[in-house]
Amino acid sequence: MNEFKTEQESFWAGDFGNEYIGRNSMTDEAVAARISQWCQIINNIPGSISDCLEFGTNIGINLKALGILLPHLKMSGIEINERAAAECRKLPRVEIYQNSILDFETSDKFDLTFTSGVLIHINPDFLPKVYDKLYNYSKRYILVCEYYNPTPVEVLYRNHTKKLFKRDFAGEILAKYPDVRLIGYGFFYHLDNNFPNDDFNWFLMEKGERK
Repeated sequence: MNEFKTEQESFWAGDFGNEYIGRNSMTDEAVAARISQWCQIINNIPGSISDCLEFGTNIGINLKALGILLPHLKMSGIEINERAAAECRKLPRVEIYQNSILDFETSDKFDLTFTSGVLIHINPDFLPKVYDKLYNYSKRYILVCEYYNPTPVEVLYRNHTKKLFKRDFAGEILAKYPDVRLIGYGFFYHLDNNFPNDDFNWFLMEKGERK
């Protein structure tokens, strides 16, 4: 039995995480919406990327979309839920580490490290550790796609407390690492005429001396 550091990890590794899979099936519409989102993001990357690491893949919808857009891309991901990790492993060119983000360690580095709807569910006390991993495992680019709020706030999540937190994740990363700069940002809207999804902000950052 896994001994997690936080209640949030146990929450997503257990029954709630299993139920979440059923609410987020990989339909054609969902994949199309994610492809549209990634087109916006990729167009802001000044260089090419050959590999990536996603923190919290769930069933792998982001990696599915990226694999379609970038057929050469080598993709890796970390997923705490066993069932979700098993689903994600069905995708081609994907290596999945079934582990908690907080416990995951690697000597590898990736052109792009990213999160999508994951930092909002991390215990806030452990966010600096996750930021360090996003930074240290990235060769060049870091992306966070999350609910945004200018100040930290907790939100009731499906009648559960201490399971969803909004804040300025990108701003905290930029403040923590002097050599990281913002190179792109945007917003996805649930009433988009063609590709409705969730109301997420995305922030793309690049490692290197600030100009």
